[in-house]
Amino acid sequence: MRAALDALEGVRVLKMSDSTFLMHLGGKIEVTAKVPLKTRRDLSRAYTPGVARVCLAIAEKPEDARRLTIKRNTVAVVTDGTAVLGLGDIGPAAALPVMEGKAALFKEFANVDAWPVCLDTKDTEEIISVVKALAPVYGGVNLEDISAPRCFEIERRLREELDIPVFHDDQHGTAIVVLAALINALKVVGKELADVRIVVSGVGAAGTAIIKLLMAQGARNIVGFDRYGALHAGTRNGDEHRSWIIDHTNPEGFEGSLKEGLARADVFIGVSAGDILTGADVARMNEGAIVFALANPTPEVDPIEAGQSAAVVATGRSDYPNQINNVLAFPGLFRGLLDAGASHISDEMLRVAAVAIAEVVGDDELNPAFVIPGVFDTRVAEAVAEAVRAEAQRHLDEQATAVPSA
Repeated sequence: MRAALDALEGVRVLKMSDSTFLMHLGGKIEVTAKVPLKTRRDLSRAYTPGVARVCLAIAEKPEDARRLTIKRNTVAVVTDGTAVLGLGDIGPAAALPVMEGKAALFKEFANVDAWPVCLDTKDTEEIISVVKALAPVYGGVNLEDISAPRCFEIERRLREELDIPVFHDDQHGTAIVVLAALINALKVVGKELADVRIVVSGVGAAGTAIIKLLMAQGARNIVGFDRYGALHAGTRNGDEHRSWIIDHTNPEGFEGSLKEGLARADVFIGVSAGDILTGADVARMNEGAIVFALANPTPEVDPIEAGQSAAVVATGRSDYPNQINNVLAFPGLFRGLLDAGASHISDEMLRVAAVAIAEVVGDDELNPAFVIPGVFDTRVAEAVAEAVRAEAQRHLDEQATAVPSA
């Protein structure tokens, strides 16, 4: 529109805005006080001198920080701005609107207080060091939009070295919602997860996490594809994550291209690039095919074309049915983790979160255009939180009753 106006003789556009930009003026989140500060007595208890007593209590018993501070309900949303949405490496300042939005979603859907932590460094060791230094304030860490393969190492190290849950949403949030949708899609087409052949396009952070979580649920026949074709024993390149996929998937040793691999597949899951497949490619899949084309904003295959032969189609977009959206997972997940006082996240917590999301859709509601709840369904965060809280508490109970070895 601006270009069209500038092209008019005698017209010069000085500034433009719209409802989206206006929503972002001054940011989307703020800090508000939970206690009254109206009198001198209020002030003396919330701040000096009364606060000193609380400080000394925590110094004597550090675990009380979770009970007496914001730590019990606060999550750090950490990014370096290297893999923001579909925009790539745009830097920490440009990533801030996304992290603000993520914090707002935490609050809106699960009443979790989250805060953006946008780091002006791409150095893996420096990111790990900074997050560890910030950790005393937070009850959990949500890693966001950090490029692969560095995101794997950052998550692994932080999980090992911190005593609070660390979650990489681009990996595990996506995997949770994909599994939830697939559980229900398989019900629609009358197939079992253990029996279907699954093709996954994209073996980066999200693709790897999806494959691992599907296998934890019982999938047996998955083939991962990168831009060069199927991952198989002859495609080793020193990448430990691809090596894991090679060692645990593709039981038939398929070596062809993605288009060739779709033949006789039951499920396609795309977390790669837009417009790499056609409706004709999807038509080569088995009857009752399931297509999750999740590249955003342009899916791997046009959803309308895919729907001409596939039984169930899902995308990452809000303007088509069956939107695979991470907001279905992370708010409730952290709500459950924080409520349980969890110190880590297990694969089983991710799995039960996915099952909880799937179960929100009743059998009387389930149909090809509705295999996953809508993002504004208030039942979702509550169901996920309850499932994760129970699993986290079960793990804590096991730790408490474990007998130390001699």
